[in-house]
Parts: sequence; structure tokens; C-alpha cells
Amino acid sequence: MPYGINTVTVIGAGTMGAAIAGQLANAGMAVTLLDVAPSELTAQEQAAGLTLEHPKVRNRIVQAGFERMTKARPANLFSAETASRIKLGNLSDDFERAVSKSDWVIEVIIEKAEPKQALMQRIEAVAPANAIISSNTSGIPIHLISEGRSAAFKKRFLGTHFFNPPRYLHLLEVIPTPETDSQIVTRIRDFAEHVLGKGVVICKDTPNFIAHRMFSYVVSDLRAFAIETGYSVEEVDRLTGDLLGRPKSGTFRLGDVVGIDVLALVNENLYPLIPDDEDREVLHGRYSTAALKVLLDNKLLGSKTGQGFYKTVTDAKGEKTFLGLDVQAAAEAGEVSYIEPKKPRWASVGAVRDLPTTYRLRELANAEDPAGELIWHTLSHTLAYASKRVPEIADSLADIDNAMKWGFGWELGPFETWDVLGVAQTVARMEGEGLSVAPWVKAMLANGHQTFYTYANTKPQVYSVLEQQVVPLAQSDTVLKLKDLKRSKRPLAENESASLLDMGDGVLLLEFHSKMNALDAGIFAIAQVAIERLYGNATGLVIGNEGHNFSVGANLMVLGTAARAGQWQEVEAALKAGQDALMALRKAPKPVVAAPFQRVLGGGVEISLASDRIVAQAETYMGLVEFGVGIIPGWGGCKELVRRIVSPHMHATNVNPTPYLRQVFETIGFAKVSTSAVEARDLGFLSTEDRIVMNTDHLLAEAKRAVLQLADGYTAPITKGNVYAAGRDVLASMKIEIYSLQSGGYISAHDAKIANKLAYTLCGGDLSAPQWMDEQYFLDLEREAVLSLAAEAKTQERVWYMLQNGKPLRN
Repeated sequence: MPYGINTVTVIGAGTMGAAIAGQLANAGMAVTLLDVAPSELTAQEQAAGLTLEHPKVRNRIVQAGFERMTKARPANLFSAETASRIKLGNLSDDFERAVSKSDWVIEVIIEKAEPKQALMQRIEAVAPANAIISSNTSGIPIHLISEGRSAAFKKRFLGTHFFNPPRYLHLLEVIPTPETDSQIVTRIRDFAEHVLGKGVVICKDTPNFIAHRMFSYVVSDLRAFAIETGYSVEEVDRLTGDLLGRPKSGTFRLGDVVGIDVLALVNENLYPLIPDDEDREVLHGRYSTAALKVLLDNKLLGSKTGQGFYKTVTDAKGEKTFLGLDVQAAAEAGEVSYIEPKKPRWASVGAVRDLPTTYRLRELANAEDPAGELIWHTLSHTLAYASKRVPEIADSLADIDNAMKWGFGWELGPFETWDVLGVAQTVARMEGEGLSVAPWVKAMLANGHQTFYTYANTKPQVYSVLEQQVVPLAQSDTVLKLKDLKRSKRPLAENESASLLDMGDGVLLLEFHSKMNALDAGIFAIAQVAIERLYGNATGLVIGNEGHNFSVGANLMVLGTAARAGQWQEVEAALKAGQDALMALRKAPKPVVAAPFQRVLGGGVEISLASDRIVAQAETYMGLVEFGVGIIPGWGGCKELVRRIVSPHMHATNVNPTPYLRQVFETIGFAKVSTSAVEARDLGFLSTEDRIVMNTDHLLAEAKRAVLQLADGYTAPITKGNVYAAGRDVLASMKIEIYSLQSGGYISAHDAKIANKLAYTLCGGDLSAPQWMDEQYFLDLEREAVLSLAAEAKTQERVWYMLQNGKPLRN
């Protein structure tokens, strides 16, 4: 690899170390995971007559950590096969062999300085001279860990703080010391971004680095304010979750997830390490600390003990109610009592709930009611604190913003939020209320810079505190953001559901922005504009967006409403419109590349399969899930899986199509959804020619690159006589299997009806002999099957149950 990192050793097989090893394996690295050899036998080992020298005993600790990692849910690994990239060993027998051959050695052992220092001494003795050495510590000063090591060692030593779970959390904090070689920092940053898919921020070697330092202040301040001013746990979480563009867990629910003991310990350890932090007293806030102490004394530690700031009560019907701790009673009287949920409402919140986040923030920060009071308090104090931590914890404002976005799921970082609210206005308001901001903020305003972020020649820029001027925002050439694209060029076409954008170099982008990116008539209308341009001067098309999910499929409400009203002409017209739109993309004269990510369901899969290539983000969860609402894929999903999975094998003689058809039948019939892009490839949604991109921020740029690579000499695919129809003999055998499942009580009668329609479609109907058929032939079969099933009362029950409950009904 161009970064010179192919082989990695991770030392420490605890929860974090094993998960880091898993993510390295996901990225294709050869990994060795090490931990200590046991010093005594277990009772089971003694009973088996084993000794401390037995191989199974020697690796018992690392094996246990590895197995916990592989069994954890959500999964740490992209697929079960990924585990084969990880070798296990112990620090007595395998240390020198592993470390001496490593390009990168990562320490993830106990959070104490002395053991880490001793380990670094051992590593320095055997590691290759060009190997990078790093620690995953979350709080111990990096320079302290390398004390006593040579100057050469310190040049290649730094902190690399992954966030848990490392597969799913984008953030990686890279912490160089003053002695770290800048080339090493660049090398690990680029490797982490391009190979591991991480969002990298560069931190100063200060206590708790960036994300945890900010987080400790924000939640401690908010907790103290809420208790002192009488807000309930439920009210705080409703006001500080997705309403502010942050995770739904809000503040107190997040505390339960993190752990009450962890919150208390972090504050206790951080306080003495930051004597010059003018706001550190909030970590020891009287009421906030008292509430934590009550929970700790009663061993109510949050999610790990099943009770903390929240208590779950399940009634006789199995319905759960989440009671919130009376934090005022806990802080003032030491009582543990819980309050029934009241579903609080505020007029200010109701007025802006459906507006974009930026509008919500502006309105709520100025709302003159209890909701506005709390929101203004936490926003203003967070902004002021962030300003005072520059340049202490980071030189770049963007690094602080990104740390909070990538580490804690904030939609906007502190300085981005400040820009939204208006820097000058909020500074005046804060100072009028006695809340100080860093002097550099006022100096920036005085020098004519009214925002922290700006643009120059369509390129994003950020204010530099060190240089006292705006500078180009540091980001890779492979990062392409829609907000930057839209700022430089107006949409070529747009409606409420979709936009057509110019990505440059003649490449177009079809962006979805309907609710949940569900495919509807508006999206197909913009797709038609894109197709017309592909017959003109356009070079190619990318289908992608930056929503929470690529697409959850067709707009189910349209189908459900029309079917319930018996509007069958409208249902068929919608089916035909979707089929025609996707076939037009498939037959377009220029290359079409889909860039799916996160949830890609039903029609989202079908529009991806209609493309020439798929460039998928690693966290892509693909599935044709129509069976769950009583129908089968109707926009080409059946046809495409037969074409991709069955047909390639049938060019040889004497090949039985049944195993391949069974694979397709099970994928659709069981509504299988991949847990990663790697599994999507195993299911047949991705081909060997399709790409998997680790970094979400690189997805659109890589998809554009794929279009440009395909454009040279491109010819549209053949759609005539290219799909294998197995015919009635294979259909008969599949019907027997369906009957057996129904007779055995594994599926209902309606499941069997849907399954028979699916089998009929996959086999190409009851043709008397196998034949190669046109793609349109299979589309016609799909449409007929969906129309037939949509008329069934039980299918309509499934559709409406899904719409009302968000989960399938098995009737």
C-alpha cells in the first residue's frame, strides 16, 4: 500500500483492542492481536489436566477477547470470513515475532502510565526502525507514555485514539507530541482516512484531547443547569437530542449508555489535570455531582445495570415505559425516585420541529419560553467554552467541530453552530449576560471577519486563530460535499423530491431528498431529465445523496392508498413508471454509477442494480424486503438477481440452475439485508467489479471517478436475450419446496402465495423449456405479480401494518 502499512500488531485484547483489530481486518490488513499469557489455570483447565504451557492455555485471554469481539452485536466485522485476517498470540511467546514484522504497533492495554511505559521499552527493542508506534489511551498524556525512550522512538510515536465501536464511529483522534515527526503524522492521518475510512482530527497532547474534553464540559454544565432550574430528565432529552441535530439519546439517556460510573470517573480524573481551565468547576458542580453520587451509591450505573437516569418498567402486556429519575430529589435529598413520562410540549418547539436544523437552532435559541431558555444556555456555554479551548486543545476550529460531529453524532460542530446563530449577535448577547468568550473571537470580528467559515472561489475556508486570517479548509481531494457543490453551481433541475447537480467534468448527480429518500414520481421526473442530458453532452451520471440513508425504497403510502381504494390503473401506472425509469437508466448511452450507503432497501436496491457500477460505502445495508409487505420486487429486483446470479452460470452446458435460483429465492423470500457492503457482495447485490469505499466522505468523489473511468469507450449493456428463464420443470420443484414449508408450519398460507408468485417470476413463468429472455419479459412478470398480490386483503393488511408500526406483519 502507498502508506507503507500492511501488517499491524494490536497489543491488548480487551473490548477496545479487539475491536480495533477487527476494523483493521475489515480494511484488509494482516493483524496480530496479542495479550498476556495466563499466570494461573482455571478450574476447567485444571480438571482437564492442562498446564500453563499448553497452547490453549497460553492464548486463553487473547482468544476470549477475540471471541467476544466476533460475537458482539452490532457486528465488529464486515463478514465472518474477515476474522481470518487476525492472528492471535500472547506477549510471552509471540511478541518478538509479531512486533518485529509490523508496520504499525498499537498499544491498547490498561489505562495506567507505568505498564504502558514498560511495554514501550519492549516494543522499542524489537520493532522495525520505520514502524509507527501509537497508544490508544483516552486520557494519559502521550508524552508521558514515551518517557525514557530514545529520540528516534519519540519521532515515530503518537497517540491514535479510536472511538468505540471503531467500526461505526467515524472519529480518530491523532495526538502527536512535540517530538513526533510531522511526516509520521501525515502518514498515519492519510492511512486512517483513506484505508480505515476514519475522520481524523489532530489534537494537542492535553488532558482528554478534543472530543472527551468538550463532552465532559457540555454534559456537566447542562446537567447542573437542568437540576438547578427544575427541568426533568425527560424534558432535557427531548430538547437536546435530534431537535438540535444530535442523537436522539439526548443528554441523560446518553449518560446511561456511557455509564454513570464512567461519567463520574472522567470528571474526577480530568479536574486536577486542567488547573488553568477557567470553567473546570462545572465538573464538580454541587447538584450535578450529588445526583451522580446517589446513583453510584445505589449501584445504578445506567444501561449496564439496567437502571440509571432512566428506569424501564414493563407491564403485563409487555409494553415498556421509561421513567425518568427525579434529579432534583436525588441532588437535594439523596432520594432515588422516578417520574412517569409526561411527553412535554412547547409551542416554540412545535413551530419549528419540521424545519431544517439551521432554522430550528436560530428560532429556538431566541425562543422566550423554558425550551428556549435551556437551549440557549447549552448552546451559548458550549460556544464560549469551545472558543477558550483554542489553541489549547487544537489549532484548527474545524478539528473541534469534526471531533464533535464524528465522535458524538452532532450534525453541526460548535463553530458551525455559532455561524448559524450569527457570531456578532451571539457574542453581544453572551457578554451582556456575563458569559465571556475568548479574546480572539472579538479580535476576529474587529478585523472584519464575521464568520468562522467562508468560501473563496467556491473553496471552503476557515478562520485560523494562529494566523489571524481565513485559510483554506484542510481536506482531501477525495472529499466532495454537496453543500460545496451547491454553493458553486445552481441545480440543473429540481423539485421537492430530487435535484440534478453538475459535479464537474460533465458528470451529473441525481440527488434524492424526499422523505427517507423514498422513490416517487418526483425522483423519476428528475431522473428523466438526467437521462435526456445523457443523450446530449453529459459524460455520465452518479446517483447519490448525503441523507441519513441512500433510499428506503418505494413510497409505500402511494401503493397502500391506491390499493385500498381499488385504483388499479394508478397502481399499474406507478409500477410501469418505475420500471421504465430504471430501464432508461440501465440503457442510457453514458455510464451510470450508484453510490449507496447505510439503508438501501427495496427500490433503493433496484435503482442501484440498474446502474453500470456500484460504488458502495462499507456500511451499506442492502435488501429486497418487499416480501415483508406481501409483494415481490417490482422494479427489476427479481430480474437483476436472476441476471447477475443465475444467468452467468448457464452459458456452460449441463448446469443445473436450481442452486442459483434457490439462492435468489432465499435472498428475496427471506428479505435478507446485508450487514455490510461485503455481505451485500456475498448476497449478489454487488459484483466483483463494484467498489467498496471505507470513508463516507469520499463516496461521491469516488463514484464520480468511476463514471470518468467508464466513460472512455463506453457502450450501453445488452438487454435482449440475456436473462435465463429456467421454465416449468424448475418451477415445479420450487413449488414442492414451498408446499413443504407451508405444510411444516414454517410459513403461512399467504407467505406461500407470495412465494409461489416469486418462484414463478424467477423461473420466467411456466415455459415448456429453458430459454434466454429479454429483460422486459421479466419486468412484465414482476409487474403482473405485484398487481395480483396487491389486490389481496392480507397484503393490504401487511402494507398498512408496516406504515403504522414500522415493522412487518406475518399474517
